[in-house]
Amino acid sequence: MIFKHFNQFSPTSTDLQQLPEVLQNAADAAWQQVSYRHEVLNQLSDEHQQKLKWHMAMSDFIRDVAMKQPEFLMTFIQQEMDVEAQYQTAKSEFQQAISKQPNEQALHKLIRQYRNAQMMRIAWQDLNGSLNLDAAFAQISDLADDIIKQTTEWLYQDLIKGFGTPCNQENQEQPFFVLGMGKLGGHELNFSSDIDLIFCYPESGETQGGRRALSNHEFFTRLGQRLIAALNQQTIDGYVYRVDMRLRPYGDSGPLVMSFNMLEDYYAEQGRDWERYAMLKARPIVPDSWQNHPDLEYLEDLIRPFVYRRYIDFSAIESLRKMKKLIAQENRRKGLINNIKLGEGGIREVEFVVQAFQLIRGGREPELRTRSTREALHKLKEFGEIEENEVEQLAKAYYFLRKTEHVLQAIADKQTQTLPENELDQTRLIHALGFHDWQTFRQELDLQMNIVHTIFSDIVRDENSEDEDEIQFDYWISQLDRQTAISQLEHDHPTLDAQAFWQQIVDCHEQVQKRAVGPRGTEIMTKLMPRLIDLCLQSEEANELLYRVRELIVAICTRTAYLELLYENQETCKQLLSFLQASPWIAQQLNRQAFLLDELLDPRQLYRELDASQYRADLRERLLRIEDDDLENIMDTLRQFKHAYQLRIAAADLMGYLPLMQVSDHLTWLAEAILEQVVNIAWRQIAAKYGVPQALKNTDNKGFAVLGYGKLGGLEFGYGSDLDLVFIHNQKADQQTSGEKPIGITQFYIRLAQRIMHLFSTQTHAGILYELDLRLRPSGNSGLLVATLSGFETYQQNEAWTWEHQALVRCRTIVGDSELTTQLEDIRKKLLQTSRETDKLRNDVVEMRDKMYTHLNQGSDEAFDLKQDRGGITDIEFITQYLVLAHSHKYPSLTKYSDNIRILGEAAEHQVISENEANQLIEAYKLMRNETHKLALAQKKVISQTQPFVEARKQVTDIWQKLFSA
Repeated sequence: MIFKHFNQFSPTSTDLQQLPEVLQNAADAAWQQVSYRHEVLNQLSDEHQQKLKWHMAMSDFIRDVAMKQPEFLMTFIQQEMDVEAQYQTAKSEFQQAISKQPNEQALHKLIRQYRNAQMMRIAWQDLNGSLNLDAAFAQISDLADDIIKQTTEWLYQDLIKGFGTPCNQENQEQPFFVLGMGKLGGHELNFSSDIDLIFCYPESGETQGGRRALSNHEFFTRLGQRLIAALNQQTIDGYVYRVDMRLRPYGDSGPLVMSFNMLEDYYAEQGRDWERYAMLKARPIVPDSWQNHPDLEYLEDLIRPFVYRRYIDFSAIESLRKMKKLIAQENRRKGLINNIKLGEGGIREVEFVVQAFQLIRGGREPELRTRSTREALHKLKEFGEIEENEVEQLAKAYYFLRKTEHVLQAIADKQTQTLPENELDQTRLIHALGFHDWQTFRQELDLQMNIVHTIFSDIVRDENSEDEDEIQFDYWISQLDRQTAISQLEHDHPTLDAQAFWQQIVDCHEQVQKRAVGPRGTEIMTKLMPRLIDLCLQSEEANELLYRVRELIVAICTRTAYLELLYENQETCKQLLSFLQASPWIAQQLNRQAFLLDELLDPRQLYRELDASQYRADLRERLLRIEDDDLENIMDTLRQFKHAYQLRIAAADLMGYLPLMQVSDHLTWLAEAILEQVVNIAWRQIAAKYGVPQALKNTDNKGFAVLGYGKLGGLEFGYGSDLDLVFIHNQKADQQTSGEKPIGITQFYIRLAQRIMHLFSTQTHAGILYELDLRLRPSGNSGLLVATLSGFETYQQNEAWTWEHQALVRCRTIVGDSELTTQLEDIRKKLLQTSRETDKLRNDVVEMRDKMYTHLNQGSDEAFDLKQDRGGITDIEFITQYLVLAHSHKYPSLTKYSDNIRILGEAAEHQVISENEANQLIEAYKLMRNETHKLALAQKKVISQTQPFVEARKQVTDIWQKLFSA
């Protein structure tokens, strides 16, 4: 029970003597009728007679069943079994009885009597409070399922006797699938509800083995007709369910049954918005013999893409508005008042709110694809799609309204959602719900419906419709001529290059017309584009912004849901334009991967605070949904995750939510999370093929670590940074792996590294994951892809150049077993803390810096190369590295950190450099790094104007001269 605190309702009293007079009179009248007709009821004990009278006072339906099936009533009322046991016993007896029915007439009689008996039992327990509402939903829906399944099976077998078994072209038997729709599909059936059904079968063919062959379509049409008659036909025993087939493709004018191909073609080409809402609850109801039929899963897969889009689908809101208007008009036409289902704030509005969010998000969040309104409410709360207090309010109202509906329908087994006007039924209703008077009940009902309608109205409100008149001139009108448009632009925006601006609008029109936008897309474009153009005109860089808008619109114009998303969210649309204006990098990302719009325009996700563990957890959760052997999906997911979160970071950066250091932290954490999962994925794939190193067979260790150098190692990652990596293992080279195809340890770890590189570097439609640079491994490009731990230490001690020890300053283990990570950190500290000859160290550092300046610097007198120019980022990094290499033998804590800023802080603390000098270097470094981030987002080289950096460069250069000119 998800919302158990709203689930239980109790009557004011179950004592007959405590009932209001009008109910006591109804009880007496009902007893006189049934006891006169069936004297056997007089044999009941006084206690049982009082119970029966109480329930007949509450429900004419219970009285009617007592009149028609007194034997069942006598057995039921005297049973000592609990609620669930009674239900299971009756179900078992029914399943045994139905198979013994000799003909269709007997079948009809059995299922009607069974239905009436069980619905009387449910009404009895529901009204007296011994069956909570969740259990009532489950039992009513399960009863319908069971009757449909057993009746379908009986009729199918009966038809086979005359016409043979329906088969496809491969002579495989074809099943008959019933789709339960609406509340039946959601397992939340009303007490006295129609059942909405759709009939289908997998493949065409014909029957085999009968006296006369029929096409499968003819066979299943007959089966469908007989099933409807069995359930819907009125006999002396009543009916089972009113059957409504109007939800099938083409409605009343469509065929009664359809093959899967017919269904698929219809929903792909003609499916309408309201049908998506309907199919959201579609649930196959099939006999036990077909429960595991492979075509059942195919049917689910056929329906899912029609209902749920792969992207966030805001078109659901627009279609909801249309349905709301149609329902409101229908209510007025029929003069519906006091209707707790269709009225404002009624059951339908709760369901629409829930289903709209399911359709919007269900394509991206499989957990939301539940057919139950209650379960969906819980999931929407869990995912934060609806505010927690609103979920609670909707759930409380839903239970209250559904309980009211149950009681209304249990009174006479009639499908009604209208409040009664007569005193008897009003008293029955309020008494069952625990109220003492009608006024108090109405106050509570009005309160709940007002709450629902407020939430519903807020969700479907069209904020754009109020503002459309604010647009001064619509430049998107296709009939607008060039001269009129340019004249208007020049008049309203005299500083604008009007001709260039208009030409971009014309180009956008032409490019959009070449694409299959469709009627809905065209409709949204006519509303969206005038607003986008107007927003561009408000920008100081209108032409440049319109260019980026045009490129984006052309990229997404065939995806109506994205157009809907932009149109539905006016404020986030403005925010998008601010991002496009600030960063062509963001514009380019969106043009290449339109799904990123989902991330950018959801403020709850966009500015959600994350830490390193949450990046790892989010990625791990996404990958858990993918099979290990689905490599293409894995690589797509990794790339989509990187693009999505990198975009969020960039947006937060541009909006000022993240300062420089935190931007680098987030970009670093993102890269670390991805690297960790890539290593795990590669390990599983290689281990599955070759086994694992023998020494690791019964452990979770990999004997493997990844060292991060440069910006990754220094926690200073940027938007376009490479991954500078070194792979290390600590296993003995003379061992082999444990698999069926064992290989040597060296070969195993090389293949692991190659698999890691493949996962990073493979070009997919989403690009590569990260550029990898492995040149810092021992012996560079000529060395093995994976170094041994001892080999790494020996190389660093005996063969490494000074610049390689400089690189070691910004090195740390990113992924690795804890023991190996500790060993590597000990080696790093030991190497860095080695005492060095100062003059040689100084000369080596200066020589390397001069080479880099000569070959890489792109600055000039007017332009400052932030990275390679004198007084730039590289100078600061070299100064920091020199301080560590020169002084950590005396001050080991200089090797504690791998990032420049904290190293400089440690250096100042030990007076290796003055506090003032350290602060100057730190501030200069932050200033220049911040500018490199901005330039990366603007897709420009790390070249800036000289003037803003004059003071910082002078300070860095002075410190450089002081350290290296001695």
